[in-house]
Amino acid sequence: MHLACLAELDRLFAFREKGQFVNSPEAFQQATQVSDSLLKAIAPYFKFPEWTKRDLPSTRKRPSLPVEEVVAVKDLNAASADDLKTINGIGETLSARIVKFRDRLGGFLIKEQLYDVYGLSPEVADRVLSRYQVLQPPIIQKINVNTANVDQLAKVPYLNYKVAKQIVQYRNANGNFDSLDELTNVTSFPKDRIDRIKLYLAL
Repeated sequence: MHLACLAELDRLFAFREKGQFVNSPEAFQQATQVSDSLLKAIAPYFKFPEWTKRDLPSTRKRPSLPVEEVVAVKDLNAASADDLKTINGIGETLSARIVKFRDRLGGFLIKEQLYDVYGLSPEVADRVLSRYQVLQPPIIQKINVNTANVDQLAKVPYLNYKVAKQIVQYRNANGNFDSLDELTNVTSFPKDRIDRIKLYLAL
């Protein structure tokens, strides 16, 4: 046998010892480095398993995946009742209630205020916030809790006249507030809304 053929066989055996297989004439040439002319002469005698004739996973055309729709986030303060009704879980009543609550606030300052809408479940609120965010919060004039009278404090969202009166009474009895958190010492103050109320007050 020609020395060149022996060298090519050695390369083929070394290739097989690595656990690799020749599945096409091209792979045979790559493994043995035979010449093009020799490959052309012996290729008709090659027999490969039927599966090698099929498309390999790397070359098989993959089915196209659906493109996820990108929804642009809009301003919650600009959403109409009809806009809100397009969200699953919101009908005529809830959409009107959200708009009414927003109007009473003068506009949402933070997105978390949406969860304060009566009857709106957290799950539905989450769906709203996936489409709408507070992009343009309103500009408000904060009320000074140490100088405001009862009528002024009663206009603060989340406060009513009774609590406003108690705030003034507490201030008259104990002096000015050193911290807005001190408001929780007032008898009927809604402690669970302190973070919201602080958005509208100043010292």
